[in-house]
Amino acid sequence: MEGSLGDGGGGAVGKNGERSDGRPPNPFAGAYRQSYDVALGGSPGVATLIRHGSLTKTEGLDVPVEDEKSNEDFETDFLPIVRSGAWADIGIRPTMEDAYVCCDNFIQEYGLKNSGGPNAFYGVFDGHGGKHAADFACSNLPRFLLEDEDFPGEIERAVASAFLQTDTAFAEACSVNSSLASGTTALAALVVGRSLVVANAGDCRAVLCRRGKAIDMSHDHKPDRSEERKRIEALGGFVCDDYLNGLLNVARAIGDWHVDGMKDRDGLGPLSAEPEVMTRRLTEEDEFLILGCDGFWDVFRSQNAVDLARRKLQEHNDPTTCCKELVDEALKRESSDNLAVVLVCFQTKPPPVMTAPRPRVRRSISGEGLRELQSFLDRLADGA
Repeated sequence: MEGSLGDGGGGAVGKNGERSDGRPPNPFAGAYRQSYDVALGGSPGVATLIRHGSLTKTEGLDVPVEDEKSNEDFETDFLPIVRSGAWADIGIRPTMEDAYVCCDNFIQEYGLKNSGGPNAFYGVFDGHGGKHAADFACSNLPRFLLEDEDFPGEIERAVASAFLQTDTAFAEACSVNSSLASGTTALAALVVGRSLVVANAGDCRAVLCRRGKAIDMSHDHKPDRSEERKRIEALGGFVCDDYLNGLLNVARAIGDWHVDGMKDRDGLGPLSAEPEVMTRRLTEEDEFLILGCDGFWDVFRSQNAVDLARRKLQEHNDPTTCCKELVDEALKRESSDNLAVVLVCFQTKPPPVMTAPRPRVRRSISGEGLRELQSFLDRLADGA
């Protein structure tokens, strides 16, 4: 990945977007935060993207929220200790259109007072038709989230609003500078206290490892998915050969305002930027979370990726090295897309080695076998 996301406040950006201190790039660095202000005709350090008041309190958001809690979840006093790594590779594509962000303490890095406990933000953005939408979302989505008055109290509403505001702000940027026209899928994960919140618009995927078991924390928004097809057709679109309006192979994305028939200024249209949101209470059984672009999941199943990541973490317990190994394996499996992977660990220790209990086998002998055994014993007795 190109080092275009800016310095993370100590350490220069180098090859693959890594800083010299080994940490992933920080989207809140001054140089990158200014880049789109300048593109809009502003000057460095002067914010020119105006936040839309109509989206500050977004009423009626149709955002499915899966909140899976068990008695065990409520009883535990587990508090995750987050640490993360990331890696990206251009693959066989001529240009790199993926972007990612890792902030283990993004409230502090953004200059706000720490509210106590974990407050981390991670994202993967898979661009299409150019890299500008992915870079824009990578830089601005966390900012819109932190500025929302509902965050972190109503976190699902706030993150959904941040997606929509990012989409609208990018439309404004494209209206000023048409060369920015492009689109991107967006996948964001937040760790706030003991809560894991994942918001997805597109076909990137987040997978949680809970004691070695893969748990999907997002759904792939493909146009041929039944729920998406119904939504698309209800809003005047169609699906042809699994493509939205015969043009896009995703049903949700940020950007693509330049493509006719996809979106209108009222926020309606077959291509939606509204994310699906899933939440989960973290427990001590939760080991790590993998976020990856579709190029990675094209060659990995969720459980397959969790198994490989778990083995690698047991070897070296280094999230960044693990991400590189996952990307390298995807390249060996001949992924045909850009690759970006983020891995978030919830504990300082590597995943434990689990030994399966030996099965208790009940051995029995058939009636015929008993008769043959008795006959054999009788012959031995006669010979004696």
